[in-house]
Amino acid sequence: MKITKLVILFNYQKIVLGAVVSFLLFLLSFWFNSGLLILLLRILSVLIVLNIFASLMASFILYDKSDLYELKSLNGIVDFGKVENAILIHASFDPLSKRLEKKYPNLNLTVCDIYGNRHEHEKGIKTSKKIFPANPKEIKIIPNKLPFENNSQDLILAITALHEILDHEQRVLFFKEAKRVLKNNGVIIVSEQFRDVTNFLFFSIGAFHFLSQKQWKKAISSADLRIISNQKITPFANMLILK
Repeated sequence: MKITKLVILFNYQKIVLGAVVSFLLFLLSFWFNSGLLILLLRILSVLIVLNIFASLMASFILYDKSDLYELKSLNGIVDFGKVENAILIHASFDPLSKRLEKKYPNLNLTVCDIYGNRHEHEKGIKTSKKIFPANPKEIKIIPNKLPFENNSQDLILAITALHEILDHEQRVLFFKEAKRVLKNNGVIIVSEQFRDVTNFLFFSIGAFHFLSQKQWKKAISSADLRIISNQKITPFANMLILK
């Protein structure tokens, strides 16, 4: 429930606005004599409220009840006990790195925050960092220039972060950099929500915050990487495994 509370905190203005609009539409319906118009206004009012609850329910399922931050689905794909060097990339929100370091004390993990991402200036960031304090070893990165040597990393993890690279060409450059620093038998894990029908149904226009599956495939293939597995974490997010 921790992360869902943060989702509410980050989006409370939109939630309040939606609730106010829904209430006003319901009140407005009493001003008209047309039965059809009354019905339409009240249906719209109810739909707004339902969408708010649906998005919060979907967030709870994705962030607090799924494998998103547990990484159990990587069993048989990544043996963390044998991983020497790994990179974890996030966008001003890191609930995972300390858990990994505690579970795998021999893991040489570099935690990277994407510089200039959209979350940096949100009001809720200060609160989120109290709940999930920044890793003391965290560094800021520019996606098109990773500060690592060639063929030096066994694993790159990017959990709901890379959609913050807004420009397609910059995404391609990131994946080219990821390929450069990855060892020949290394793996890149990208977990993201897609701009698809399911996310539109539950998050409405919030789905535009994400990229389509086609956009991800185009950026990945342009960097001469291949998707070896595309797993559903929940109906709202996918885990892409790249080599």
